[in-house]
Amino acid sequence: MLKRRPEQALAMSGSDQTGGTGQDARAEALVASYERAGYLRVTPAILQPAEPFLDLSGEDIRKRMYLTTDPAGHELCLRPDLTIPVSRDYLASPAAGQPAGFCYLGPVFRHRDNGAAEFLQAGIESFGRGDTAAADAEMLALGLETTSHYGIESAEIRLGDVGLFSALIAALDLAPAWKRRLVKDFNRKTSLAHDLEQLTVSAKRTPPDYQGVLAALAGSDPKAAHALVTDLLSIAGINAVGGRSVGEIADRFLEQAALGAATSLPQETRALIERFLAISGDPDTAATELRALALDARITLDAALDLFESRAGFLAARGVDVARIRFATAFGRGLDYYTGCVFELHEAGSQNGPLVAGGRYDGLLQRLGGAKAIGARPIPAVGFAVWIERLGQLGGAA
Repeated sequence: MLKRRPEQALAMSGSDQTGGTGQDARAEALVASYERAGYLRVTPAILQPAEPFLDLSGEDIRKRMYLTTDPAGHELCLRPDLTIPVSRDYLASPAAGQPAGFCYLGPVFRHRDNGAAEFLQAGIESFGRGDTAAADAEMLALGLETTSHYGIESAEIRLGDVGLFSALIAALDLAPAWKRRLVKDFNRKTSLAHDLEQLTVSAKRTPPDYQGVLAALAGSDPKAAHALVTDLLSIAGINAVGGRSVGEIADRFLEQAALGAATSLPQETRALIERFLAISGDPDTAATELRALALDARITLDAALDLFESRAGFLAARGVDVARIRFATAFGRGLDYYTGCVFELHEAGSQNGPLVAGGRYDGLLQRLGGAKAIGARPIPAVGFAVWIERLGQLGGAA
């Protein structure tokens, strides 16, 4: 993770304003189209608390952030994306908990080996809509309108669904800690493969120095165990590590105790997960295969599959050719907070990064502290980000 002083990065290309170039004008016109679609333009602060990004973003973003501290020792960062800043501002507003949609255009800051650390990003965030399938379809349709705005009429659509994988894992007979671990590692293919191997094969690992403590805690009363660990950490003078509180450290420690408990994954269960992750194709074909898998395994995925098929119906109603969507059950976006539909739009046949990317993140607002303001019920949330630089390079002159 790189540490830079904010003024060093800001000096690269200025403030949170777009200037007078043709590409800037095209980006401004794009965001104006979002405003006409009913999304309020917002400009979150460039300097943000670092903790939400460190805790909730994917590893790829975390290791590329620009960090600093204020005189009081609080860790801050130049915003590496705009979803979390827009979400934080929404939670602090009178609209918190109510349906609201926002759009934006401004710089974000990440270290890149082959590009400037400051680059423009546009996007939309939609909060509080209960019509999940329709809202998902609207985001993807607006994403396609975005690529069309830049003259790209046949962007390749890559689609996944974290919710389907979560529904599969929820239906399996696994320890709760392993269910959480597998879902968390869904976007990290190496970690997920390791998890499956760890569950299947009896581990012959050298026990850590604290293995005895973990063994003693495994199976004990959760509240009592949590209190004991927090007391031990406090006695040791540990207040926080890496931005995590003592309570969060205790939660992680107890999860390790649960994961280390004697457990193994039957070969047929692993085969079922791997069969699930191998399904791909257009949404209609994939839905047929998924319903066959659920029937064969005698598990219930009806709610997740109904939502999946309803989303495809709303996409078709918006004029999207569903047959050209490349869906894969194993497709994820590498961000820890996604909970449902995820998508990327690419130049056809390109191996470069996405032009537009987004998805559903219903749990993020609660994890940002929204439960204190609006209760424990998750706020539906979905959105996407636009890589203005990449689109400008492909779209030609304005």
